[in-house]
Parts: sequence; structure tokens; C-alpha cells
Amino acid sequence: MKHPLPRLFRLASLTLALLGASAAALADNVHEIRIAVPDISAGTTPSGAGIVDVLRDRQSLEKEFAADGIQVRWNFFKGAGPAINEALANGQVDFAYLGDLPAIVGKANGLDTRLLSATARDVKEYLAVVPGSGIDSLESLKGKRVGLFRGTATQLSFDAAVASRGLKESDYKVVNLDFNAGNAALAAKQIDATWAGAGLIGLQSKGLAELPLNTQTLGAGGIQSVLLGNGAFVDQHPDIVARLIKAQQPAVTWLRDEAHKQAYVDLVARLSSYPAALLASDAAGQPYTKIFAPQLDADFIGKLQTSTDLALQARLIRKGFDVSKWADSRFLDAALQDKEAASNQASR
Repeated sequence: MKHPLPRLFRLASLTLALLGASAAALADNVHEIRIAVPDISAGTTPSGAGIVDVLRDRQSLEKEFAADGIQVRWNFFKGAGPAINEALANGQVDFAYLGDLPAIVGKANGLDTRLLSATARDVKEYLAVVPGSGIDSLESLKGKRVGLFRGTATQLSFDAAVASRGLKESDYKVVNLDFNAGNAALAAKQIDATWAGAGLIGLQSKGLAELPLNTQTLGAGGIQSVLLGNGAFVDQHPDIVARLIKAQQPAVTWLRDEAHKQAYVDLVARLSSYPAALLASDAAGQPYTKIFAPQLDADFIGKLQTSTDLALQARLIRKGFDVSKWADSRFLDAALQDKEAASNQASR
């Protein structure tokens, strides 16, 4: 008679394996997708501008995952990039829409993130100065007090702009101020200038600032924006990542259509509480087809590499890295191929 213990051991091992498989299945069951965005709003409702506001307005991601009972939670951070990097480090978010510097800083500091998509290219930044100051160039600004939101893409934009004129951040008396504080300080003439985005046009319209130059007129300092995925989430849930990237593309297509430019301006104005005329002024002369191209192409990767190298040179990071190895384009490539195939099929 065979001893029953080996059979019992086999049954026990099988039971444990099944239990382990069930636990793994439960672990893989996503109930919520957490997305982080810097909040650019000047009012009570949050805004991330760009593709973020279009996605939220159209409920694109919510509709994609509704049938699975998966909630999409948008987390807006007034602390911008540095606060989002902290949330990524603590495993509190799964995706992040970020400007180039905080994305680069996180990667350089060891955060396991994946570069999934471009979300904006060469976003315009402005120099605002006290009216009547006579400051009309980065050279004449040298030695003056400049409000700058350190740790954000705006800081890297400023560094790139001054570097294009053979200068560096240390040539200025930089005061670390967030965007609202920078605006207030300039209006009160507590600083000589500030460097930021389209919100500065509002100060100009009130006679509280002059805008002698911007990154477009300089030909340097434009901000690149990206969609990052938390590395652990990407590895564990590649199907969710693929669906999110695919669901994003119709909104990208809508945004890149010049016929929708005014509708987009009105949308961001409503969410951000910035005047539509201000946003329209900023949008003038900027081709949305180019700005909001999602591809991780050689041009975009090259710009991010240049930004990374500049961040290292300016000692904003301690260690550089190869941006091409950071990029994980398989999800975007698949989504764009599916879109092209669908378009070809529709045209037949």
C-alpha cells in the first residue's frame, strides 16, 4: 500500500499554487488609475491645459475604463513638478503629465519612470519686467532680481534661454517664487522681473508688466512636456497602459486640428480662470499640429537630451542619462498604427 502523505503533499502544493495564482490575479485587478498633473489654474477649478483639459472635458479615459469598474482619479498639484516627483517616489500615482525638468530630475534621481508620449513641444515662456525699468533683453536683466519657480520646467526654460545668450542662472539674483507669488511680487515691484507662462500676459494687460521677449522670439527655452508612467505600474499592467494611450489619441487629434483652436482656448479659459483673450494671444502664431504632436521621434528625444545635458551642466541634476533608453514608445507606436489602419479602412 502506498503511503498517503506524498499525495497529500502534492494536493497541498497544488492548493497553495492555486491560492498564489488567485492572489496574483487579485493583485493585478486595477480598481483605480491615479494621474498627476501640475495645476496651472488661477481660480477654484483645476487645469492642466493642453491634452489634460481636453481629456477631462471629453471624459475620454473615464469612458474607456468605465465598463471594467476602473475609476480615473486626476490629482492636481499646486506644488507642480517637485510635489509630483514626491508622489511618484511614494507610489501614490501611476501616471504623470509633466514638463521636462521635473521629469528629468525624477529620472536622474533614480525614479523608475517610463517616457510614454510627448504631450507638448516648445511651449512658450515669457520674461515680464517692471514697466519703465528699461530692461529689454536678458543681457540688461543681468544682476537683477528675477522671480523663478525652481524645480519646474520654467527654471530649465530660463536656464536654456540665458545660455543661448552666453549667460547662466547665477548671473541673476534669482528668487524662488511660485507663479502666483511671482506675479504678485512683480506687481508690487519687489522684484525686477519674472519668467513664466501665458499668465504674465494678464499682468501686461493691467499695465503691471512689460513683456520684452519670449522663448519664441529668442529661439530658445521652449518647454517640452511628457506623459510618464510609474515603472512598476507599466510592468504589471501593460494592457491598461496600452488602452490609456490608445484612448488618448482621439483627443490629441481633436486638439491638433487648427479648426478647434478657439474651442480649446475657451475650454482652458473656463477651467483655468484665465481670460480667453489672454490665452488666444499666447496661442497666436503657434501651430497646434506641431506643438501637440505625440510621437517620441528623433526631434523630441533630441530636445529632451539637450535639456538633460543642460540640467547637468547647470547642476540641477547630479547625473545625466541617455533619454533614448528612457523612452518606451511601444504603446504609442501601437496606438498610432491602429489609428492609421482604421483611417485607411475608413477611406476604402
